[in-house]
Amino acid sequence: MIDDLEYNTEREHLIIPEYGRHLQKMINHAKTRETKEERNKLAKAIISVMGNLQPHLRDVPDFQHKLWDQLFIMADFELDADSPYDMPSKEELTSRPDPLNYPQNHPKYRFYGNNIKTMIDVALTWETGEMKEALVYTIANHMKKCYLNWNKDSVEDTVIFEHLFELSNGEIDLRNSEEDLSDSSSLLRTKTKYSNKGGKKSKKKYSSNRKRY
Repeated sequence: MIDDLEYNTEREHLIIPEYGRHLQKMINHAKTRETKEERNKLAKAIISVMGNLQPHLRDVPDFQHKLWDQLFIMADFELDADSPYDMPSKEELTSRPDPLNYPQNHPKYRFYGNNIKTMIDVALTWETGEMKEALVYTIANHMKKCYLNWNKDSVEDTVIFEHLFELSNGEIDLRNSEEDLSDSSSLLRTKTKYSNKGGKKSKKKYSSNRKRY
C-alpha cells in the first residue's frame, strides 16, 4: 500500500493552484471528450464550480470573463470549447512586459535627497523679494536637517551655504549672509523629545479633567 502513495512532487504541476487538483482533473477530462457539445457542457459546469470556489470574483466587473480566461489558461489553451468571450492568446500571456524607465538621478550630495534639488529649481523661478528669501532659508534649514540626519553630528551653517551655492549653480548665494540657520538641537528635537534614555517612547499623561475639543 505504501508503494501506491502519491506525492505532490510526483503529480502534475498545477497552473493555478488556488483552484486545487480536482478542478484541474476536471479540465483535463473535458479536454479528452470527443464531441464539442460534451466539451461545452463540461466547460460550463467547470465555470460554475470555479465561481463557487472564488466567490470574491462576483464583485469584480465582468468576473465571468475572468473565469473563462482562467479556464483556458489551466487547460494550457488546448480545450476546444465555445466561450462567450474571446479566447486569450498564449503568446500574449507569456510575453514579457516592456521595461520601465526609472529616473536616473545621481545627485552629488545624496543625503539631501532629490526633492531638495526640485525645491531649489522652484526657488530660482520666483521673483526676488521677501517670499523668495523666506523660501531660500526654509530650503537651507531643511538641508541642514537632512545633513544632521545623515551625519548625526553638528554642522556649520557655512557648509550648508556652500552646498546650496553649488546645487543652485551659483544662483543662490548665502555665503556672506549674517543670518543664522536654526540651531542643530532644535532641528533634531522632533526626533529626541519622544524618546528616553532606554530608547522607548514616552507616553504623555493627560489629566482626567482635561478639556477635549
